[in-house]
Amino acid sequence: MLIWILLLIGPMLFGLYAQGKIRKAYEKNVRRPSRGNITGREAAAAVMRSAGITDVEIIQVPGQLSDHYDPIRKRLALSEMNYRGTSLAALGVAAHEAGHAIQHKVGYAMMTVRQTMAPATQIAAGVSNFAIIGGILLAGTLGYKFLIAGAVALGVIVLFQLVTLPVEFDASRRAKAQLVELGILDRDEMPGVNETLDAAALTYVAAFVAALGSLLHILLILSGRRS
Repeated sequence: MLIWILLLIGPMLFGLYAQGKIRKAYEKNVRRPSRGNITGREAAAAVMRSAGITDVEIIQVPGQLSDHYDPIRKRLALSEMNYRGTSLAALGVAAHEAGHAIQHKVGYAMMTVRQTMAPATQIAAGVSNFAIIGGILLAGTLGYKFLIAGAVALGVIVLFQLVTLPVEFDASRRAKAQLVELGILDRDEMPGVNETLDAAALTYVAAFVAALGSLLHILLILSGRRS
């Protein structure tokens, strides 16, 4: 019974903790202005320009923490508070996304793997819940086959989440280094950036733990049916 609780409740609680931590860190540091009064958009442009990147469009998108880098369209999207804002949180997030653009330019291996896996992961995400529910509701060989399909789909998702971790950690490492090297922030301003980006990184760890917990849960069900 304990192992079921650990696999189901544990990842859920960890996920809630991670989400609460990023909200708290972001809300705290988005109220802390940088001395240089540089906007997130300007910071992202400067970081990319220092790496010789001039063909990536920077756009504003709605929502909070909806920031992302699109390697297909070569587009860096920042939410309004990070696009126009001059806070420590805005500069940290903007530089992080610029870090992904640098990864793309230099051919960072794990980002390439992640991009390659993305289409299969989208399919797996659509298949997994359907297959697992079908496997639980159906008895006999058919139900077992559905569970196998669900486990395979979850395995793809787990691998994708695992590959995502070094991609996100590396982008944050590049962001932190560039913000100081380019003089966008002083070193004594970096704790606010570190707090924001480290909290964001925890959400990716939580996503991996949740996916792994779901996979182990289904594998336990399969083991029980086999016996």
